Order: sequence, then structure tokens, then C-alpha cells
Amino acid sequence: MSPITPEVRACAEIFTGNEVCKEKSKSLLREYCLPDGLLSVEDVEELGYVKETGFLWVKQKNEIKHKFEKVGKQVSYATEITSYFEKCKIKKLSGVKSKEVLI
Repeated sequence: MSPITPEVRACAEIFTGNEVCKEKSKSLLREYCLPDGLLSVEDVEELGYVKETGFLWVKQKNEIKHKFEKVGKQVSYATEITSYFEKCKIKKLSGVKSKEVLI
């Protein structure tokens, strides 16, 4: 079951459109002192953010795979990604798979 309930949607800022969502995701990552390339998403349909809790979700059209060349690691991003952002931390991340991530 998706954690994106109608109650969560009611108190969230919701953005639509690929370019707007990609820019907002980078902005939020910078705001929480995280690398702005951490969420390598494409064809984003929706991004939602609840400021009070730090809850973030991203919905994209297709699952994608991205290789971080500097560390040589491949990461898979599902069509729905959810997490909680805190200063310099990401908690309860779902929808992202990697054998090993070094940040």
C-alpha cells in the first residue's frame, strides 16, 4: 500500500511536469544539505512534499537505471520513490535499489 494517502496529499505541496519536478527535487536536496544529483529521475509526472514531516514522493513514468560514474555503481529508481528528508539525512527510502551506495 502506498504511503501517499489522501490525507498526506491534502497537506502537501504537489508539483507536476518533468522540468518543474526535477528542479524542485534538486532544490529540496540542496535545502537538506544533500547532493543535488542524488535523485536521478526522468520523465517525472508528480513530486509531492510535506514540509512539516519532510515526506517526499516522486512518481515517474518508467523505472530507470542510472550509473554513478565516479563510484562505478548502478542504481535503479522505481516508478514511485518515497522518503523522509532531515538535515543531511534521508530516512525510510523506498523505490531505490543499489547493491552498495557510498555518499
